[in-house]
Amino acid sequence: MNYILKILLTAVAVLVIAYLLPGVDVDDYGTAIWVAFIVGILFSILKPLLVILTLPVTILTLGLFLFVINAALILLANHWIDGFSVSGFWTALLFSILLSFFESILHKLIEK
Repeated sequence: MNYILKILLTAVAVLVIAYLLPGVDVDDYGTAIWVAFIVGILFSILKPLLVILTLPVTILTLGLFLFVINAALILLANHWIDGFSVSGFWTALLFSILLSFFESILHKLIEK
């Protein structure tokens, strides 16, 4: 049940970010739920593998390369989901930063 609530709150965050950030478009709430679900799967399965594979670069950049990995995963979700579009790498980078920020706030609210 808690996982479903986190997906729904992430979908709300995706809609808010799409409203605030030019270059990000989400068709409707159903698409936002798919974006939250797919991004959650990508971040939980593919991101750890990418972090291990790019560990030397991540260490050299003092962890800043993790932002590049996040943006790449957002762009991958962009290609997989119809109705969700991100205009470019820099928009995906800002989208991933804002999504992390909003998710941390929303998930803190449900833990209380």
